[in-house]
Amino acid sequence: RCILQRNYYWQSPSRYHELFWKLALDARSGVVTATIVLWLLAIVLIVIGLAGLVLPALPGPPLLFAGLLFAAWAEDFVYIGAGTLTALGILTVVAYLVDFIAGAFGAKRYGASNRAVIGAAIGAIVGIFFGLAGVLLGPFVGAVIGELSTQRGLHAASRAGVGATLGLIIGAAAKLAIGFTMVGVFLVMRFV
Repeated sequence: RCILQRNYYWQSPSRYHELFWKLALDARSGVVTATIVLWLLAIVLIVIGLAGLVLPALPGPPLLFAGLLFAAWAEDFVYIGAGTLTALGILTVVAYLVDFIAGAFGAKRYGASNRAVIGAAIGAIVGIFFGLAGVLLGPFVGAVIGELSTQRGLHAASRAGVGATLGLIIGAAAKLAIGFTMVGVFLVMRFV
């Protein structure tokens, strides 16, 4: 009966929404409601996690992992087991390590101080509110200000700004690659 109703309701979007809310609010369909909530939570966390891979203010890898965990839970871990979740957890940790290593390497390679690295991170966060130019220039400006606060010259400060910015960009690219690898591993294990 439910399959017939679903096919009937599928033809009309408003009727389909009626069926969705009927199932979600029906006291006898607790399993359906839990599955829907888990899938919605998984989708929201995955989208925010993917955004967090490039936006420094959001913890992208853990949110992505949490979203994938909820997606596996929504299917009672039938397709995604402990081994896959362990691999995804390891990739989450690796994403953080690579991000920190890339940022430190870029900054130290160009002679930046710790204040320049902190300034670049703060500049990246503040830069989000100023659009694409802020995202690109924020880390540079923050690193330069941080380096100037250590009483170094403008040449050393601009060099540190370039290094810190390159480190943050390389770290974000590495996090993005690892994040898409996590999604790819999940999809392969789920559908293949």
